[in-house]
Amino acid sequence: MLDIVRLRVLAAVAAHGSVTEAAKVLHYSQPSISHHLARLEAATGARLIQRVGRGIRLTPEGELLARRATEIVGRVDAAGAELAAQLGLQTGRVRLAAFSSALSVLVLPAAVALRESYPNIELHLGDAHPTAARRMLREGSADLAIVFSYEDTMPDDGIRYSYLLDDPVYLLSRESGQALTDHRDSAWIAGCPNCRGDLVRICEAAGFTPRIAYSSDDILVQQAFVAAGLGVTTMPGLALRTHHAEGVKATELTAVRRRIHLAAFGEPPDPPATTAFITALRTTLDGHRPG
Repeated sequence: MLDIVRLRVLAAVAAHGSVTEAAKVLHYSQPSISHHLARLEAATGARLIQRVGRGIRLTPEGELLARRATEIVGRVDAAGAELAAQLGLQTGRVRLAAFSSALSVLVLPAAVALRESYPNIELHLGDAHPTAARRMLREGSADLAIVFSYEDTMPDDGIRYSYLLDDPVYLLSRESGQALTDHRDSAWIAGCPNCRGDLVRICEAAGFTPRIAYSSDDILVQQAFVAAGLGVTTMPGLALRTHHAEGVKATELTAVRRRIHLAAFGEPPDPPATTAFITALRTTLDGHRPG
């Protein structure tokens, strides 16, 4: 039996001419696209894709199936849209796990937009570090998660990641215009074990190991210590948007970026209420990208 998800992947590859572009459009990783194509070839017993230099092209069999796949996907999408419109999204629930600054900066305007468009959808929020948020997705206690990573690529862990934005990272000190290496001998302020690990990796990439003198998960406490001259720390831009204490200078670390992704478990399509929230989130992000 032909799988609708794999047909959607083939249709996207045919429409956009490459695995890379299809991955961007579907918000999949490139390995995931290749995996679905391989499974589709196994299911059909036909070779659908040919490698040409660094690119690909569809075989005659691939072109035939891609045309039919485009028709099938279009009809399925139309049926889903008609059903959602008929139901009017009168009921539904979305359970979202996200770290605190994402909840206050990214999720808040999306939640307002969702309530205005679909007042009967219930939105349940959970404050969770990405490690815990991924666990909640696998356990089925969350439908969506907003996670971050300092790596260029997301892990191949069975979770479906969709890129949202880059979040700049700042050095916080009492003096502006300083580099990380200017504070190799300074006292540092760190948060939870996971966040502490990120701080250590950032500093080690600059050539030193930070001397962590104070620990607090509270960004108000961290910034208060910085303002008092007791130490320095790093902080992402989303967190600074929620609170920036007087007397704290923020210097952007141009070599460091925290990449924010929306995460879900299982194959699409998502339930209508979940899709409605994703649409609200992306719409509000497009209207105003935080820096």
